[in-house]
Amino acid sequence: MQTQTMSSQKFGVRQIATVGMLSAIIIVLGVTGLGFIPIPPVKATIMHLPVIIGAIIEGPVVGAITGLFFGLFSMFQAATNPTPTSFLFLNPIIAVLPRILIGITSYYAYKLIPGKLNSIKYAFAAAVGTLTNTILVLGLIYLIYLERFAKVLGVDIAKARATIVGIGITNGIPEVLVSIAIVVPVVIGVNKIRK
Repeated sequence: MQTQTMSSQKFGVRQIATVGMLSAIIIVLGVTGLGFIPIPPVKATIMHLPVIIGAIIEGPVVGAITGLFFGLFSMFQAATNPTPTSFLFLNPIIAVLPRILIGITSYYAYKLIPGKLNSIKYAFAAAVGTLTNTILVLGLIYLIYLERFAKVLGVDIAKARATIVGIGITNGIPEVLVSIAIVVPVVIGVNKIRK
């Protein structure tokens, strides 16, 4: 009994391998552009999905560490492939913090629903994790960089504010739907393989 408790608290080889594999998937999705799905008139991102999947199958620590890699990769991309708005993602508060929290909120959203309604639990975790990313990234941009964001876009503050809200709606809803459509079958499949 004591051995089981000790081993369940350890960050084991399986968790390390899961973090490595999911982080590699994030990098491949980002480098190849496959992490973005065109849903006119926007592009929905799926780069946060490995974070959600890691959190559901291995817990909040794996989710948070995978989210950390996602955030660091966002900063790397902003530094090496700059655009006029790259400065937003050079700030770790915007690029890293929300991505770490994806893993934590996804896990606890999954655990929040009681019973064995696994598909619903996975879907809820996917939606919460996706909204964590969208709301926190855009909310922090709004709080920290609204004026600079407006200046870069060449618009007034009111228009910049409307743009941030518009991005949240036009990207957020498709991303939640895509997230649910991918996370649920992937987690079901992984769980079948692991049994």
